[in-house]
Amino acid sequence: MNHMWAPWRMEYILSPKAESCIFCEKPQQTKDRDNLILYRGATCFVIMNYFPYNNGHLMIVPYRHLSNLEELSTEEQSEMMAMLVNCCEILKKALHPDGLNIGMNLGKVAGAGIDDHLHFHIVPRWSGDTNFMPIIGHTKVISQALYESWDLLKRYF
Repeated sequence: MNHMWAPWRMEYILSPKAESCIFCEKPQQTKDRDNLILYRGATCFVIMNYFPYNNGHLMIVPYRHLSNLEELSTEEQSEMMAMLVNCCEILKKALHPDGLNIGMNLGKVAGAGIDDHLHFHIVPRWSGDTNFMPIIGHTKVISQALYESWDLLKRYF
């Protein structure tokens, strides 16, 4: 059996969790850079992951607090898919990844850190981005600070 190690995620796992939903709270505020919000659409928004798997890790989130795909309206489905395509194009232009992981974890058992507000993840990947550092040194190397990444990506939205 193979194992994938992600020890840098322990900071998120062990950190205190907010009582309220960050995906509901953040878009109500006007501090987009502080909150890492890159884009606001009619039914959804794009936010950077504060605990990224890789540089440029984005999430597409509906404004409505939903946990099931079948609850999404047709308008929400359409805008989320259009944003997914747009985010992929932006990440390719801005960061030049060799590939992208796209996914949605529905439910705690499926790996959702925030399981009651569904969201897409888009994670840029580069050849060789998994190396000995996380396994031996329990350290994930993120090549750019979060707010530097926000500044770079914001220009494309």
